[in-house]
Amino acid sequence: MDALLLVDRVRQTISLGESHFREFKSALDGRPDNKLPRSEKSIRSDIAEALVSFANADGGELLIGVEDDGTISGVPHAPDQIAKIRNIGDLIQAGAQLPIQSEHQLEIDGKLILFFSVLKGTTQIYQLSDGRCVRRKDRATLPAAFHEIQFERQETRSREFDRLFVDGSSVSDLDVDLVRTLSEQVVRGQSPERYLQTLGLAEYAAGGLRLRMAALLLFAKEVQKWHPRVQVRILKVNGSELKTGDQYNVVSDEFITGNIFKLLTESWERLRGDLASRTELDSDAKFEQRFVYPELAAREALINAIAHRDYSIQNAIEVWVFRDRMEIKSPGTLLSTLTVAGLESLEGAHDSRNVLVARVLRENKYILELGEGMRRIFRLTADSDLVKPKLYSNTTSFSIILFQQAIYSQTEEAWLSLFKEFQPSRLQKRIIVAGINGQPLSARQITQALNSNDRDVYDQEVTELRNAGILVEIRNNAAAAALARQKNVAKNVVERFKVLTPDDARSATPDKGKRLSPTVSFSILDSGPKIGKRPRIDSGLAIYGASNLIDEAKIREWIEPITVGAIVLAIDRVHTPRMMAFVEINDADARKMALDRMQSLMTSDPLLEGAKLRPIHQEGSLVSLRRTRLPEPGDGN
Repeated sequence: MDALLLVDRVRQTISLGESHFREFKSALDGRPDNKLPRSEKSIRSDIAEALVSFANADGGELLIGVEDDGTISGVPHAPDQIAKIRNIGDLIQAGAQLPIQSEHQLEIDGKLILFFSVLKGTTQIYQLSDGRCVRRKDRATLPAAFHEIQFERQETRSREFDRLFVDGSSVSDLDVDLVRTLSEQVVRGQSPERYLQTLGLAEYAAGGLRLRMAALLLFAKEVQKWHPRVQVRILKVNGSELKTGDQYNVVSDEFITGNIFKLLTESWERLRGDLASRTELDSDAKFEQRFVYPELAAREALINAIAHRDYSIQNAIEVWVFRDRMEIKSPGTLLSTLTVAGLESLEGAHDSRNVLVARVLRENKYILELGEGMRRIFRLTADSDLVKPKLYSNTTSFSIILFQQAIYSQTEEAWLSLFKEFQPSRLQKRIIVAGINGQPLSARQITQALNSNDRDVYDQEVTELRNAGILVEIRNNAAAAALARQKNVAKNVVERFKVLTPDDARSATPDKGKRLSPTVSFSILDSGPKIGKRPRIDSGLAIYGASNLIDEAKIREWIEPITVGAIVLAIDRVHTPRMMAFVEINDADARKMALDRMQSLMTSDPLLEGAKLRPIHQEGSLVSLRRTRLPEPGDGN
């Protein structure tokens, strides 16, 4: 660099002051009125520490001979001393070469200063010769853990990987027919090149269309030419643990290779065939094959691994199928914005490592909503009465483990079988099991069994059990309050209920016993989503008592522009001509907006005159229309 230009640059640097990217060090020491040159050793130590800290952060500039306030005090040392000061190689860990961009001594305002500029290290993490690792943060040089810097750099590489432009690639390297098919679904007649640009997968440059890595991962005809491990490896193990040597018990080991779209299809078909199934009697007393794992949960876990794995790591996704569990292990640890605890809390935490890949999969309905996949997996396993999945993340991979183990023991299953004719909901089963063999229950124990603090959930499940005579009071509210005062405890820990079997309930309360086999009280007008023969809505809104003139189009008009799923309409045969509508809205925010919008219409639209509105928001629990309690006249919304 020209000396005059360098002087101008250094003057500008000094004028900007110290920052995350700049540091000034004095070459003097002592009282303000008696400054003396600092020792060569201390200055060399400062230079080495500052340059290592900059290289481990974002790069930066160091000026020796400038005070903290920007005053140029100079380096008064002799030339041979300055030569020794500038030579810091022995203070850096052996074998490491700092990415120094420039190193000069120059004169400003008649005083000599030393100027160093270092780039951010990209190939390694730097340490001082004494083993210390430091990093620049704001205007300070701080100790840093080697593995933390390593993790951050790996995460940055992994987040940028699918956005990198790949030299030497062209549209001819892609499955053009697949790209054209997807393009036609968006805009008829749109070219594959235009489609790729619209999704951010390619850009035109001087040399023509340049493809990003995401385009090749998604659509390449020979993906291994660009990434050798776009693969799913499926290993089937004979047993519940992996053995080695003569006892090695992997009975099949297969690699499925291809671009992401091919991988999604072929790996699922292969895995689906490996999922153990069992034969059970269905509701019509016919034998049918059922997956030990919820099929959709297993598929969701596989899609999650393919969409969110770290493609900067050259490893395959591994699926281990054991006798009692299935483990799906994807390369790359969780992003720093996510935690295992946060995912297991099912609050919908999400972040996309492969932004472009995730966008394309979402556009093509492989991913429905960000943050919903994990909640869907946990909900589906809970609906199948299986223990909840386990999530695990270490420094190299993220795993989700699905178990075959039922949440109930054989004794509990036998107890629940006594209530089969009542057809209890999943949450009601938990209450029944908590009260096994007449064990008295407190309100707190019921809340713990439900695993929910939602009062509406508590009221709905407990009320139906009480109306059926299954859950009976052994102590009323007043007696419970008196006993709580006497024992100086909270009322909700006082035992108030016990569970009766249906036979005992019929004997104890003949009038309530009649309710143990609920019958359909309305006629379904459209099919809606079904499990077995009964329409069910997972979460959304229930509208009771509306005019029988409403239809699906009218409901969608009321709730527009909020996106809704299935709508089930029914006529109440008991209270004709009352209409009921069940509207599927899975997103919690959208559900609240729809509820607010419908409430505002209840008093203004004649079709809703006298109607009642109730949210369906039992996360992880399907609400059966067959078992829905109708609001009685006078009930609140």
